[in-house]
Amino acid sequence: MRIPISWLAEYADLPAGTSPEALHAALVRVGFEEETVHGGEISGPVVVAEVLDFTPEPQRNGRTIRWCSVRVAPEGQRAADGGEAVRGVVCGAGNFLVGDKVVVTLPGTVLPGPFPIAARKTYGHVSDGMIASSRELGLSDEHDGILRLTEIGLDPEVGTDAIALLGLDDAAVEINVTPDRGYALSIRGIAREYGASTGSAFRDPALAVTPPATTEDGSVPVTVEDAAPIRGRTGCSVFVTRVVRGIDPAARTPRWMASRLGLAGVRSISLAVDITNYVMLELGQPLHGYDLARLPAGLGVRRARPGEPLTTLDGQQRTLHPEDLVITGGDGRAIGLAGVMGGATTELSSTTTDVVIEAANFDPVSIGRTARRHRLPSEASRRFERGVDPAIARAAAQRAVDLLVELAGGVAESGQTWFDVAESPAAVLLPPGAVLRRTGAEVTEAETVAALEALGCAVEVAEQGFLVQPPTWRRDLLESADVVEEVVRIVGYDRIPSTLPVAPAGRGLTRSQRLRRSIGTVLAASGAVEVQSYPLVSDQQQQAVAPGASMRVANPLDASAPLLRRSLIPGLLDAARRNRARGLTDVALFELGLVFQPQEGATYGTAELPPIGARPAPELLTRMLTALPPQPSHVAVVLVGDRVAKAPGLLAEPVDWRDATEAAVRIGAAAGVEVRFRQEAGPAGFHPTRSAEVLAGGAVEHVVGIVGELLPGSVEDVPGRVAAVEIDVDALLAAAESTPFVPISSMPVATQDLSLVVGAAVPAADVSDAVVLGAGALLESIELTDDYRGAGLPDGAKSLTFALRFRAPDRTLTAAEATAAKEAGVAIAAVRTGARLRE
Repeated sequence: MRIPISWLAEYADLPAGTSPEALHAALVRVGFEEETVHGGEISGPVVVAEVLDFTPEPQRNGRTIRWCSVRVAPEGQRAADGGEAVRGVVCGAGNFLVGDKVVVTLPGTVLPGPFPIAARKTYGHVSDGMIASSRELGLSDEHDGILRLTEIGLDPEVGTDAIALLGLDDAAVEINVTPDRGYALSIRGIAREYGASTGSAFRDPALAVTPPATTEDGSVPVTVEDAAPIRGRTGCSVFVTRVVRGIDPAARTPRWMASRLGLAGVRSISLAVDITNYVMLELGQPLHGYDLARLPAGLGVRRARPGEPLTTLDGQQRTLHPEDLVITGGDGRAIGLAGVMGGATTELSSTTTDVVIEAANFDPVSIGRTARRHRLPSEASRRFERGVDPAIARAAAQRAVDLLVELAGGVAESGQTWFDVAESPAAVLLPPGAVLRRTGAEVTEAETVAALEALGCAVEVAEQGFLVQPPTWRRDLLESADVVEEVVRIVGYDRIPSTLPVAPAGRGLTRSQRLRRSIGTVLAASGAVEVQSYPLVSDQQQQAVAPGASMRVANPLDASAPLLRRSLIPGLLDAARRNRARGLTDVALFELGLVFQPQEGATYGTAELPPIGARPAPELLTRMLTALPPQPSHVAVVLVGDRVAKAPGLLAEPVDWRDATEAAVRIGAAAGVEVRFRQEAGPAGFHPTRSAEVLAGGAVEHVVGIVGELLPGSVEDVPGRVAAVEIDVDALLAAAESTPFVPISSMPVATQDLSLVVGAAVPAADVSDAVVLGAGALLESIELTDDYRGAGLPDGAKSLTFALRFRAPDRTLTAAEATAAKEAGVAIAAVRTGARLRE
């Protein structure tokens, strides 16, 4: 929101010489965000001049310049810079005549840029100043020629200060207005906030006009209906029309108004349109003007019909949606998108003499959806989306009528059409001591009342505290916490003490939370970088690594990615691809997040929505959660590039499946679970012989993830091997719960090696499992130390060497006991896998 300082000063007492910086500081104190300053950049002698004569001079570059003689001061007087009254100026424009009044910037002027003006030699002459265009003066973006003052309705005396004449001495501060503070998108709202911040007087511009008290005697009847309100809220709660006849279509927008509109970031179009924009900026109420001669008798408001066409003011024909709120003529045809943009058939034109002014209040949700659906943001929709004061409509219409009468010579009809079903905001009870309890700030009752009254609230003393009646423009004040926030905002956030809260005893992270954090810590410590990827993926990405039923989003931000992810791997691959595109070839990424895994044939979704401003009832939460698909927490790691970078005397080592299995083991260890791997048919998207399932659990093991290398060439723009692992964290933690605790024994360990010969196709894990089963409880651990295939072994055979550790919990094992346990394991391995001792 841009706020011209001179405009603000009409409704708030600004100290003389208030700078943009001081105004910004005052608004920042009450919670606004400072942006920048517009205007006020021109200094020096800028004067009105008369063109006395000029000589066209063609140049060798094909251009024709004019060597001009201009009078910059009245005859017999010195110029503003102390020089001669008649100057010679070189000008490249050709749109002016002898006798025209123009703006000349004399030497010593500084224009926006900054662009200093000095007397300089050009095209064979010494140009003693510059004849300025509108763009050079910062009045508009037009640069077709120099500014002729008669074209904007001005005929000042020669030598007049053009900075003051054109309002170039004014400046506008820009602030960022958050979505919950729509009232601040107006001079009225900002003036009130400035008064609350500084204690200066505030004059409400809405009280300066007196609209008619009648309701149904206007010449433009209005019909309002809403057969399908969104969320039960009627699309239109207020609709006011006024008629002004006999305006002069050739009347120009006065310079003061055009200057203020320009500083506020709004382009001047025509007087009638400029007046509607001016009132919107001043009071915060969007207005729309109709050409009465082109308007079918009457106006109406309704929901659009499916597929109904409408051509808007920008010349685009739009196909409407049943949720769109439209303005109709008396014949029932749509003539505008309510609260967003008017239609082309009834727009104000250069021949309009009779004007209908509309001031209405529309439902924020309806307007927001329409603006986004048609990609048609406007200054009106921006305000309606955030909420417009429903009580300001009649005052805004009257203000526009008064300006049309004053500036355009129109005659106002005395009557009005006034439809109003808006409800007042509910009163809020502020209990005693609420500010202190919620913020720690000590604020007296008098300060509380003064702060709320400065914002427009009515405050009454009640038995249980203060009964606060929010003003009509503050519908965001719903409960005591909202009122507390406003009190502290006005008295000053610096009143809140800077003390750290003390955590209640007996609380902290749950075991599940600690283990999840441990997983992330371990992966980060091993060199991987945590990322947060986008949860929506394309159908191709989904089917590549996690085929199955998917949840499709009805209105995705990207139409090519409408599915909620079943796996974290697609998002990590996208991140790896972006990193490689930026030169980072060796990448290790991980993510902890939710995935969405609906069951085949199941139906999900609920029409129930939780209430706003209150915790939903347990029954509602249960119903909502059961209506959603399973959303387990997963962790995934993707490895790309080299594990060991190339160095002098050292070859690069690319990542492979072993790095992925190592990451899986670390994840399991962080959760307190020993994971194992089982090679089965290759999971979707993984290499068939370089991938495996991840198992975890006690006596009964479960599949908790997948690990290995992705199919070669399956990852676009990522050459070489890509290793990945994805584990269901919820399942892993459940396995951790079932893993029995094994106390640390103080008895010594007995170690033995075991070499077995098996078929080359027999998995080492199967052999290990058989040995563990046969050796029994005395076998503490078994680790594969060698896999030999070569001379001395039959064709198609391999030798697996295991390191065995035996320990008894209550005694020192003898060598004979350890050997007996080993031999029992060998016997079972022989039966299950055909293993034999290597000779």
